[in-house]
Amino acid sequence: MKRILFNIAAATVLFQLASCKKDEFLNPVPTNQISDLSAFDSDLRIEGQVKALYATIKNAGLYGGRLQVFNDIRGVDFVNERTNVVTGFDVYNYGPANSSGNSVEAVWSRAYYAINLANVFLAGMDSKGESVVGATKANAYRAEARLVRAMCYHAMLNLYARPFWDGNGSKPGLPLRLTPNTGSSNFDMARNTVAEVYTQILNDLNFAETNLPLTNANATQNVIRAHKNTAIALKVRVLLGMRRYADVITEANKLVPATAPFVAPTGVRHALNASFNTTFTNYTTVESILSMPFYSNEAPGTQNQLGFYYRHDSQAGGGAEYSVNPAGVFANAGWKAGDARRAQILTAASKPWLNKYTTAAPYTDWAPVLRYPEVLLSLAEAITRSTNTVDARAIALLNAVRGRSDASTVFAAGDFANADALADAIMIERRIEFLGEGLAGFDNTRLGMPLPAKPGVTAVPSTGQNYIWPIPASELQLNALMTDN
Repeated sequence: MKRILFNIAAATVLFQLASCKKDEFLNPVPTNQISDLSAFDSDLRIEGQVKALYATIKNAGLYGGRLQVFNDIRGVDFVNERTNVVTGFDVYNYGPANSSGNSVEAVWSRAYYAINLANVFLAGMDSKGESVVGATKANAYRAEARLVRAMCYHAMLNLYARPFWDGNGSKPGLPLRLTPNTGSSNFDMARNTVAEVYTQILNDLNFAETNLPLTNANATQNVIRAHKNTAIALKVRVLLGMRRYADVITEANKLVPATAPFVAPTGVRHALNASFNTTFTNYTTVESILSMPFYSNEAPGTQNQLGFYYRHDSQAGGGAEYSVNPAGVFANAGWKAGDARRAQILTAASKPWLNKYTTAAPYTDWAPVLRYPEVLLSLAEAITRSTNTVDARAIALLNAVRGRSDASTVFAAGDFANADALADAIMIERRIEFLGEGLAGFDNTRLGMPLPAKPGVTAVPSTGQNYIWPIPASELQLNALMTDN
């Protein structure tokens, strides 16, 4: 079927596809736009396109907030209060059964939009950009584009495809689009396997690690743009989802020394902040590996903002969309009242609400994507599951994360009857530490756990039809080779 998957002219304010040269005087390029003929003429213009890639993935439907929410509410630790499909009520109910639903369409369309931008950029670098900036800088820019592409494919795999453990990646994954769509052509494409998509993700991230700089220009740039340790941390997450625990250990060891204090030995010196709350008031500390930045003149957009979803409307205009489930991890007896992370849960209208994101409307809290404690806990989990032992280093990593917020709790080997008990404690710690940061759905499905029962919703077994999302109706209509889940 003939179609244009994405209108590149609308994809970015940085450049617009122009007509051929002989039509230059009949169809001049507006003075406030840059044509494809000159988009790669200077380092400034090329870097502007790279920045546009980040702007695209922090927009509606992806890492600017809504993707984190969708993954949070596929867990058990939040309760829907508004029954609003626009803000994920169908996702909360372990749908969305409707392939035309807003959530299903939003993530898919935004992710492929960003993927195509990355592909267009990579093609432009091959044809012209490298000759302008030189091979080293060209590969650094390519690395950022490929990292963004990997992030998009990984986000979609976790929602629209069966987990890797089901058939060792042999189940239908996603159409793996690696060339740009810039005109009218036949873009029908069948689904690659889950394993094939994961292979491409890891190829992109390996290239990114090799070619990204050790550090960027300053602390802000180290959080909002990728560097070597960003690629490594993303590989840790991807490999954890594949249950390749030995490889998780190999990658995480690049960022985590053998013993405390745990500080990344090279590149950006990632470490835990002394105070948990600092991470959510100062967005550019070394604890934050990657975040999506927002400002008063560059807000997340209506109904995308993390603060809007999780804060009560009495808390500086929160949307009161999702309260904290009092029967979820909030009720865990080991999560003590003195834990600093408890202070981020406030009571309003007789219910607990997450107040991790504290800025008032227009909710300009930066959206976290990767933090250093995730690497620590992923490493602890990988050690535990791969050795099947109550490992001392795994306990030390768990203690580092817990002790930062609750010095009164120190885990010891005797606290765990076996490796399964230690693994369970690590998973509880992930739920506490990353409450409202979008890891719940990922953690459930990568481990083959049911999507849990919660108020008004029954559990979904890992074999259930709605364990993953349907393919969007628009893709099924326009791609003749596409098949639904």
